[in-house]
Amino acid sequence: MNHIPIDQNPYKNPVRKWLAGRYETEQAEEIWQRTVKNYNAYLADLPDLGGKKSGHAGAIYGGLLVFALYPALPDQPPVSELQVFVQTMFMGPFTKLGKIFNLNRAFDMRLINIIFRRSGDTDRKQIAAWPAGFINVSEPYDKEHHAARYHFTQCPNAEFAKSHGLLHVLPLLCNSDFFGISEIHGRLIRCSTCGNGNRCDYLVVGNENPIAKEYETVTDEGGFLVSRRIGSADD
Repeated sequence: MNHIPIDQNPYKNPVRKWLAGRYETEQAEEIWQRTVKNYNAYLADLPDLGGKKSGHAGAIYGGLLVFALYPALPDQPPVSELQVFVQTMFMGPFTKLGKIFNLNRAFDMRLINIIFRRSGDTDRKQIAAWPAGFINVSEPYDKEHHAARYHFTQCPNAEFAKSHGLLHVLPLLCNSDFFGISEIHGRLIRCSTCGNGNRCDYLVVGNENPIAKEYETVTDEGGFLVSRRIGSADD
């Protein structure tokens, strides 16, 4: 299987920098070595997901690095303490994009829907080769309300977390999506993920869209950010 080794992981340097800023030099190195050991062990247990050929290589192997890092931390801080670091690490490109891209513009919303659809087409092609990968279901673009929708019915990060006792760490990955969409002046409305439900749903609108005002974002008992319709029975 063509997995991405840790020395080629694009998030290796940010993790090492974060460790150096949080711990003394010797301890930071010890933690990194434990992280490497965890990563290699997890890599050996990871199904074939396409390695660098996967359209989600960054999410898969970046997620694996986060899974390897957290158990290596000697102080075991609350998972939520790592959220800003993880979302900034994964969503940096969205922060840069937000300087020129705004989902409150109809053209930009149509463009991101095209990007989502093409990504879904790639996922549907790749699932034939790597059946343990992401199963992506596209949904029609809502032209009237300027809303893009799609969902996953299978997520390898969620499956890995469930099978390795790391479900409590998974929100670090899933919650980052809310931050990323907000950086391009959008709002992610997600009622569940593959970690706390049977699908990971994406409803994306501009943050000034009336639909955005119908929902609030709350944290569920598992640490996942979820969207709840204001005034619904779930409140």
